[in-house]
Amino acid sequence: MDQDTEPKHVHRGLKKGLYVIPTAFTAANIGMGFLAVLYSIRGFQIVQTDPLSASSYFNHAAIAIGLAILFDTLDGRVARMTKTATELGVQFDSLADVLTFGIAPIALTYAWGIGASLQYESSAHALGVFLLFMYLMCGAFRLARFNIQATRPRVLIEGTPKLDKKYFVGLPIPPAAGLLAAIVHYAPMPLSYYGEGFAHFYTYLLMILIAVLGVLMVSTIRYASFKNASLGRRNLYLVLVVAAFGMLMWLYSQYMLLILSAAFVSHGVIWYVLRTIFSGRSSNPENFEVET
Repeated sequence: MDQDTEPKHVHRGLKKGLYVIPTAFTAANIGMGFLAVLYSIRGFQIVQTDPLSASSYFNHAAIAIGLAILFDTLDGRVARMTKTATELGVQFDSLADVLTFGIAPIALTYAWGIGASLQYESSAHALGVFLLFMYLMCGAFRLARFNIQATRPRVLIEGTPKLDKKYFVGLPIPPAAGLLAAIVHYAPMPLSYYGEGFAHFYTYLLMILIAVLGVLMVSTIRYASFKNASLGRRNLYLVLVVAAFGMLMWLYSQYMLLILSAAFVSHGVIWYVLRTIFSGRSSNPENFEVET
């Protein structure tokens, strides 16, 4: 009797242990966001007196956000592979994303750009703080909308887009934060290092980018999710592509991360514009052939 019941207990214990794995990746995500905030604060403390050391802290903060994106990707895939996805895990992951991809990039971009180059009492500084706040609000709203669509995948009100696993509705907050982190990783020196004129110019461009990212997150533009990508025989070359990108990131991380993050953020907008153009042409009566 004991021999018959022992495997069942072992199986149950193994099943319970599988639930810990996605949670561990989410905890690592939170840890990277926590470190990114601390590195940003430390860099801001010495940004005026020692910009070179401050750039090192900013770079470490950007790398921490990049690693958090990796952990955030893995926790969802591991949960789906092991069939351990739960509603609690969805909520926990979203709370982690608010910190790591909402507050952490705000702290980084403020310390590296807006706070370092603009006078504290100036109207431009106030505008920058407002845009950072709106970025955080848009990101939180984006996560709340995703949770509703994930837990109740049906049309809640008229006009609400249906949930499609192939696409995200609106720009996800991790790639938005990834683009900001990639920019800092590409040029970690604080913007105040480039002189007042260039510092203000770059800061204004950064503020425009933050506003655009916020709008994209709450938009209905669709972004590819790549959730259906598998490693079967047909997609065997995907392994080679991933390996090649991994090596290029290791050798040229400053360029590759910036290119990949910019490509992901822009591809949804490009597809939206192309669909709008071609759908407009197809709906034009002059483009239809009339059968006689």
